[in-house]
Amino acid sequence: MLRNLVPLIFCGAVFCATEPTRVPVLVELFTSEGCSSCPPADHILEQLDPQVIVLSEHVDYWNHLGWKDRFSSHAFTQRQEDYARLLHPDGPYTPQMVVDGTTEFNGSDSARARQALTAAAQRPKAAVRIARNGSGLQVDVSDAPHAAGVFLAIADNSAESQVGAGENHGRRLHHVAILRSLRKLGSIKKGGVFSQLVEAPGPSQRAVVFVQEPELGAIEGAAAWVP
Repeated sequence: MLRNLVPLIFCGAVFCATEPTRVPVLVELFTSEGCSSCPPADHILEQLDPQVIVLSEHVDYWNHLGWKDRFSSHAFTQRQEDYARLLHPDGPYTPQMVVDGTTEFNGSDSARARQALTAAAQRPKAAVRIARNGSGLQVDVSDAPHAAGVFLAIADNSAESQVGAGENHGRRLHHVAILRSLRKLGSIKKGGVFSQLVEAPGPSQRAVVFVQEPELGAIEGAAAWVP
């Protein structure tokens, strides 16, 4: 099994790294442009981006309150609802950060984020590799700690929105790693291997591959390809 030995580096209340190093920890932020509490969490995710693997998942349940988030998807709302059934009995909320599918907290809480990332970085992980192969990407996974699914996420590297209504009216918001699509590539057995050639993302997009136990369980490994 691949055990992460790369230390996470934190600077005060925010995060920094001397050099970009993608630690195989997946951070999912459930957010919305219609939520006034979300921009601080979006900023924390941006600070994390050079160091760990991140995805910004925009939910759609804020859309009826004055501003329709152009990045929102009901599929991401459903993913958050599934997490809520496992991790947060009171239901979904924004901004919610989920680390490696096992720990959730308010996405604006940088101290909790530090603790969760440090713990997650020490867990055994599958080896996940993404490499350019012609016009596509070669995905290889090995040494999975448990049987799991292999998933491909395509995300925009970054974007900005000038919000014209709702709680963030008048604010210009910046986002990173904005999830656009998520699909299951296949499955891997405990200790097994997985290999597949997939499409490369479009210009200004990234590919994230992660290994997750069934029923939105623990994430057993992840890798990002950012052109």
